Amino acid sequence: MSVVEATKYKQDGEEAREIAKYMPWFPFKGVPRFYDIGGFLYEPEIFQKIVNIFADRYREIGIDSIAGLDARGFILGPPIALALKKPFIMMRKKGKMPNSISSDSYKTEYGNRDGLTVQEDKIKKGDRVLIIDDLVATGGTLSSAISLVKMLEGKVVECACVVELKLFIDPAPETGLPSRTKLFKDLGHDDVPVWGLISEDILDQEAKLPDGYVDDGEEH
Repeated sequence: MSVVEATKYKQDGEEAREIAKYMPWFPFKGVPRFYDIGGFLYEPEIFQKIVNIFADRYREIGIDSIAGLDARGFILGPPIALALKKPFIMMRKKGKMPNSISSDSYKTEYGNRDGLTVQEDKIKKGDRVLIIDDLVATGGTLSSAISLVKMLEGKVVECACVVELKLFIDPAPETGLPSRTKLFKDLGHDDVPVWGLISEDILDQEAKLPDGYVDDGEEH
């Protein structure tokens, strides 16, 4: 089945709205709304619902393996891979794995990053690879992962995230926001679809901050 035909679950649909209740936002890392996946990870039934949704979607579409991005993709990817009985592949920061290749450095909403790495023997020519992470914003990290798959002559079936921040898809130039659409086009990745279960439109749960809360995120 093609990605276009896989329509069982809709972005911001009924299931997504239930899950969104367990994703509060915090002021963190200098970002006014930092969406915390720790909320649904703490609720086994909700976490299982997310795994089931993604497993259902990619069972229909058909994939050969799942590549998870360092680090939260390592939480989401393995249970989905186990549900589908497919291999899980780690895409890690540089210097963490032997026998690996690296993508170029890239930018995210938090700043510049070194490229990701993947082990050379994990993706073969023609493999249909699903890339998974918790959230997509500017698309910098996903673009790095797509490059790795293409370097090894695999095919990225889709990039999947629990949350997609739509404001970065194709913002008006006057906003000054980076455009994921432009980035993917410039890198030759505009053939790769991105699917997010939840958008910022329904993420309205503000975290209850304790007295004296401090934004102690490492990057600003």
